[in-house]
Amino acid sequence: MNLKSLNKSFLFFIVVVSLTLAQNNMLSGGGNMEVSSAAFKDKGKIPVQYVMPGAGGQKLSVPLTWKNVPPGTKSFALSMVDIHPIAQNWVHWLAINIPLQVTSLEEGASRSRMPAGSKELVSSFGEIGYGGPQPPKGTGDHPYVVTVYALSVDRLDLRADALLPEFKKALEGKVTGSASITGMYGR
Repeated sequence: MNLKSLNKSFLFFIVVVSLTLAQNNMLSGGGNMEVSSAAFKDKGKIPVQYVMPGAGGQKLSVPLTWKNVPPGTKSFALSMVDIHPIAQNWVHWLAINIPLQVTSLEEGASRSRMPAGSKELVSSFGEIGYGGPQPPKGTGDHPYVVTVYALSVDRLDLRADALLPEFKKALEGKVTGSASITGMYGR
């Protein structure tokens, strides 16, 4: 085999491998998992209808959409946490056991229109389901980090009153991928 024929064989091999990888990537959702919201852009301001009534809002849960789900995913979980130093990881929303076929949650889904089989946990407000932003006045903009976790299990077995550390512990070794979006809100 001469050098020219070796180069052609190598080039053919590279093309076949590239096409195979591209096809596998498309079939598995491809690329990195992403989450977005029709309500706000990453690092953008969360609109008032999604905040707590005490801050002038309606406490509607934010709409979310996710894509590029990793292979091996069987369900999803989500968290929304205020990571501002004053808030000290205040939990605004925890949900588990969101079925694999679900790739979005509509505005106001919490407590009334969550997908069948999913389970919402208690927020730091002491209520099951979504609790919108309500940062203390004068503390600046708070970052609300919404994370969707792709999981390798169908279900997590957590009590409804499980706290954030228990939620995180339950995720250990089961996350196939995750994506986050941060919304800002201050008053």
